[in-house]
Amino acid sequence: MDFTKLLQLGASVIQQNSDQSTTGLGTDQLASALGNLFGGAGGNPDFGQLLSKMQAGGLGDIVSSWLGKGTNAAVSPDALTALLGSDKIQAFASQLGLSEQSAKTAIADALPEMVDKASPDGSLLENIAGNIGGMAGLTDFVGKFI
Repeated sequence: MDFTKLLQLGASVIQQNSDQSTTGLGTDQLASALGNLFGGAGGNPDFGQLLSKMQAGGLGDIVSSWLGKGTNAAVSPDALTALLGSDKIQAFASQLGLSEQSAKTAIADALPEMVDKASPDGSLLENIAGNIGGMAGLTDFVGKFI
Protein backbone atom coordinates (compact mmCIF):
# COMPACT_ATOMS: atom_id res chain seq x y z
CA MET A 1 0.00 0.00 0.00
CA ASP A 2 1.47 3.36 -0.94
CA PHE A 3 1.92 6.18 1.55
CA THR A 4 -1.05 8.20 0.24
CA LYS A 5 -3.37 5.24 0.78
CA LEU A 6 -1.92 4.69 4.25
CA LEU A 7 -2.65 8.31 5.11
CA GLN A 8 -6.21 7.97 3.83
CA LEU A 9 -6.63 4.80 5.90
CA GLY A 10 -5.34 6.57 9.01
CA ALA A 11 -7.72 9.46 8.36
CA SER A 12 -10.63 7.06 8.04
CA VAL A 13 -9.75 5.36 11.32
CA ILE A 14 -9.65 8.74 13.08
CA GLN A 15 -13.00 9.76 11.59
CA GLN A 16 -14.56 6.60 13.03
CA ASN A 17 -13.25 6.95 16.57
CA SER A 18 -15.35 8.08 19.53
CA ASP A 19 -13.86 11.58 19.89
CA GLN A 20 -16.37 14.11 18.57
CA SER A 21 -13.64 16.67 17.91
CA THR A 22 -11.98 14.40 15.35
CA THR A 23 -14.92 12.64 13.72
CA GLY A 24 -16.03 15.76 11.87
CA LEU A 25 -12.63 16.55 10.34
CA GLY A 26 -12.17 16.04 6.61
CA THR A 27 -10.23 13.12 5.20
CA ASP A 28 -7.81 15.35 3.28
CA GLN A 29 -7.17 17.51 6.35
CA LEU A 30 -6.46 14.46 8.51
CA ALA A 31 -4.31 12.78 5.85
CA SER A 32 -2.24 15.95 5.47
CA ALA A 33 -1.64 16.16 9.22
CA LEU A 34 -0.70 12.47 9.38
CA GLY A 35 1.66 12.98 6.44
CA ASN A 36 3.37 15.83 8.25
CA LEU A 37 3.62 13.72 11.39
CA PHE A 38 4.92 10.50 9.85
CA GLY A 39 6.51 11.66 6.61
CA GLY A 40 10.12 10.71 6.21
CA ALA A 41 12.71 11.17 3.52
CA GLY A 42 11.26 11.14 0.02
CA GLY A 43 7.72 11.29 1.38
CA ASN A 44 7.86 7.75 2.75
CA PRO A 45 6.63 6.98 6.25
CA ASP A 46 9.23 6.98 8.98
CA PHE A 47 7.61 3.97 10.69
CA GLY A 48 10.82 1.94 10.87
CA GLN A 49 12.51 4.35 13.25
CA LEU A 50 9.36 4.64 15.36
CA LEU A 51 8.94 0.86 15.55
CA SER A 52 12.58 0.46 16.54
CA LYS A 53 12.10 3.02 19.33
CA MET A 54 8.97 1.19 20.46
CA GLN A 55 10.79 -2.12 20.56
CA ALA A 56 13.71 -0.60 22.48
CA GLY A 57 11.24 1.04 24.87
CA GLY A 58 9.64 -2.23 25.92
CA LEU A 59 6.72 -2.10 23.50
CA GLY A 60 7.92 -4.99 21.34
CA ASP A 61 4.78 -7.06 21.92
CA ILE A 62 2.65 -4.21 20.59
CA VAL A 63 4.87 -3.83 17.52
CA SER A 64 4.76 -7.58 16.91
CA SER A 65 0.97 -7.52 16.93
CA TRP A 66 0.96 -4.77 14.28
CA LEU A 67 3.42 -6.62 12.05
CA GLY A 68 1.93 -10.05 12.55
CA LYS A 69 -1.36 -11.52 11.54
CA GLY A 70 -4.23 -11.14 13.95
CA THR A 71 -5.53 -8.39 16.18
CA ASN A 72 -3.52 -5.20 16.57
CA ALA A 73 -2.73 -4.34 20.18
CA ALA A 74 -3.49 -0.82 21.31
CA VAL A 75 -0.80 1.66 22.20
CA SER A 76 -1.43 4.28 24.85
CA PRO A 77 -1.55 7.91 23.79
CA ASP A 78 1.03 8.75 26.46
CA ALA A 79 3.44 6.10 25.16
CA LEU A 80 3.18 7.66 21.71
CA THR A 81 3.92 11.09 23.13
CA ALA A 82 7.08 9.73 24.73
CA LEU A 83 8.11 8.17 21.40
CA LEU A 84 7.15 10.96 19.00
CA GLY A 85 7.86 13.91 21.25
CA SER A 86 5.43 16.48 22.54
CA ASP A 87 6.49 18.96 19.85
CA LYS A 88 5.22 16.66 17.09
CA ILE A 89 2.00 16.01 18.98
CA GLN A 90 1.49 19.76 19.47
CA ALA A 91 2.12 20.44 15.77
CA PHE A 92 -0.39 17.74 14.78
CA ALA A 93 -2.96 19.13 17.24
CA SER A 94 -2.39 22.70 16.06
CA GLN A 95 -2.73 21.77 12.38
CA LEU A 96 -6.12 20.21 13.10
CA GLY A 97 -7.32 22.62 15.80
CA LEU A 98 -7.49 19.84 18.38
CA SER A 99 -6.58 19.53 22.02
CA GLU A 100 -3.38 17.60 22.65
CA GLN A 101 -5.38 14.79 24.25
CA SER A 102 -7.60 14.44 21.17
CA ALA A 103 -4.51 14.51 18.95
CA LYS A 104 -2.76 11.79 20.98
CA THR A 105 -5.85 9.60 20.93
CA ALA A 106 -6.28 10.08 17.17
CA ILE A 107 -2.67 9.07 16.50
CA ALA A 108 -2.93 6.08 18.85
CA ASP A 109 -6.04 4.96 16.94
CA ALA A 110 -4.56 5.40 13.47
CA LEU A 111 -0.97 4.19 13.85
CA PRO A 112 -1.64 0.47 14.49
CA GLU A 113 -3.86 0.23 11.41
CA MET A 114 -1.39 2.15 9.25
CA VAL A 115 1.56 -0.05 10.26
CA ASP A 116 -0.56 -3.18 9.88
CA LYS A 117 -1.50 -2.25 6.32
CA ALA A 118 2.09 -1.23 5.55
CA SER A 119 3.15 -4.75 6.53
CA PRO A 120 0.89 -7.08 4.54
CA ASP A 121 1.15 -10.67 5.72
CA GLY A 122 3.65 -9.57 8.34
CA SER A 123 6.37 -8.40 5.97
CA LEU A 124 7.52 -4.80 6.00
CA LEU A 125 7.47 -2.65 2.88
CA GLU A 126 10.71 -1.53 1.26
CA ASN A 127 10.19 2.06 2.39
CA ILE A 128 10.08 0.95 6.01
CA ALA A 129 13.16 -1.22 5.48
CA GLY A 130 15.07 1.82 4.27
CA ASN A 131 14.42 3.58 7.54
CA ILE A 132 16.00 0.80 9.59
CA GLY A 133 19.19 0.22 7.62
CA GLY A 134 18.11 -1.44 4.39
CA MET A 135 17.58 -5.15 4.02
CA ALA A 136 20.27 -6.02 6.58
CA GLY A 137 18.56 -3.74 9.10
CA LEU A 138 15.18 -5.19 8.16
CA THR A 139 16.43 -8.73 8.70
CA ASP A 140 17.86 -7.78 12.08
CA PHE A 141 14.72 -5.85 13.04
CA VAL A 142 12.32 -8.65 12.08
CA GLY A 143 14.61 -11.23 13.71
CA LYS A 144 14.00 -9.56 17.06
CA PHE A 145 10.34 -10.52 16.83
CA ILE A 146 10.72 -14.10 15.62
